Amino acid sequence: MTQEKPKKSSTTTAVPPAQPKPRTPAPLPVELRIAIMRTSRRLRAEASSDTVSPGQYSVLAAVAREPMTLRALADRENIAAPSMTRIVNALEASKLVERTSHPTDGRQVLVGITGAGAAALSEARTKRTEWLAKRVAKLSSEDRAVLRRAAAILAEMSAK
Repeated sequence: MTQEKPKKSSTTTAVPPAQPKPRTPAPLPVELRIAIMRTSRRLRAEASSDTVSPGQYSVLAAVAREPMTLRALADRENIAAPSMTRIVNALEASKLVERTSHPTDGRQVLVGITGAGAAALSEARTKRTEWLAKRVAKLSSEDRAVLRRAAAILAEMSAK
């Protein structure tokens, strides 16, 4: 016996497109990392200027607390000493920092902030704070309370 081939239907059955899998919420550490990094980038952009780059801002903030050696600054910023020397040279050329002799080690110099450097640092901090203040002001009092608690928790976490 010969078997007959099944007849092809004139209508084709459409295969539905694959549905994307529902997105599962990211674990809290991932969500926090993303939110913190985006906010950090935005804050850096808000305070950027033709005068001070983000890397220079970080050095100004460090030496505003206390004068530091180039090695200590490079270690703090996790960069090579020659790179830190270039950053400090640029800040010094702009009269934002100055080098002084180390009081106990004549082989080293200390980098300290100048009045102009303190003013540039203050201006950048003001811009960043104003940017945040505008956004926080738009939040509900409940959301502001949550952010206040989150800020305290993040400060505690980063101190460890």
